[in-house]
Amino acid sequence: MIRSLVFTTQGRLHSKNIEMFLMPTLLTDTNLFLWVDLENPTPEETKYVLEDVFHFHPLSIEDCVMVSPSPKVEEYVPKEEDRFTPYLFMVIHAVDYSRKDGVFATNELNFFLGKNFLVTYHEGPSRSVSLTEERAVKSTVHIARAPDRVAYNLLDSIVENYKPALDELSLEIAELEQQAFQAPSKEALNRILQIKKEVVHLRQIIGPQREVLARFAQGEFKLIRAHMVPYYRDVYDALFQISELAQGYTDSLTGILQVYLNMSSNQTGEVVKLLTMITVITTPLMMVGTWYGMNFQGMPELSWSYGYMVAALVTLVSTAATYWYFKKKKWF
Repeated sequence: MIRSLVFTTQGRLHSKNIEMFLMPTLLTDTNLFLWVDLENPTPEETKYVLEDVFHFHPLSIEDCVMVSPSPKVEEYVPKEEDRFTPYLFMVIHAVDYSRKDGVFATNELNFFLGKNFLVTYHEGPSRSVSLTEERAVKSTVHIARAPDRVAYNLLDSIVENYKPALDELSLEIAELEQQAFQAPSKEALNRILQIKKEVVHLRQIIGPQREVLARFAQGEFKLIRAHMVPYYRDVYDALFQISELAQGYTDSLTGILQVYLNMSSNQTGEVVKLLTMITVITTPLMMVGTWYGMNFQGMPELSWSYGYMVAALVTLVSTAATYWYFKKKKWF
């Protein structure tokens, strides 16, 4: 599906969902800004927009269509034989976290940012794109005055969407911590390991994106106007805070795992201690019973009329004495 929005340099909506054959003409008008959004497009639509209309570099088109494992940004400057104008190609990953599944889902969003155009490409629905499009059309702030301003709003929305996911994760970690203290179980251990794996995955996503946004925050690219650099720096700062928060979650999960292992070890120790106590306390009973269970003919105790009572008394007294000794030592 292809959506297109045309804005004036004042950020007002000029036209919407124009015919594709009009795009090359609109690109020549310096008073207009064209935003084309490709959502799960067909190969024909992708080829027409990216190759026939904008003539993007084949390498950036390949990176756009293929799944990129990590975020990145590249600047393309045309050579003599190239037909495209200078642009930035950027890959950013948005996240969504489900407490039910305990998994971070990532959605790749690709940007082609030029002087008077912005092309976004994504396989499925993007909450950031929908929200930014709605704000661009309805907002009185006129955020669509230039491509770099719309790109900033998209990035800001992506970073803001990290926060609900982190809030959900914080609740999950708090529940795991309580469970590790009160009722450590194999299910709790599996959950701790799964959440820790997801947090590591989150940090692997955030790390490269910090590097990408750092280049924008430093004003490295000429297509980002100087007065927009502080806005990109603000997005970078927000992502940096999220990265630090994710690091804190990693440390918390490591601590919870250590607590779980200690609690599990203590439970095992208590079981072993109980079994040892039972064994020691019943030792006199087993010794007496084993001794007189041999039934040799030469054992005088067997023919003694008080032998049974004495054996029973020795068993009870020795067992009680063993119990009293452990009780006095406070071993149980």
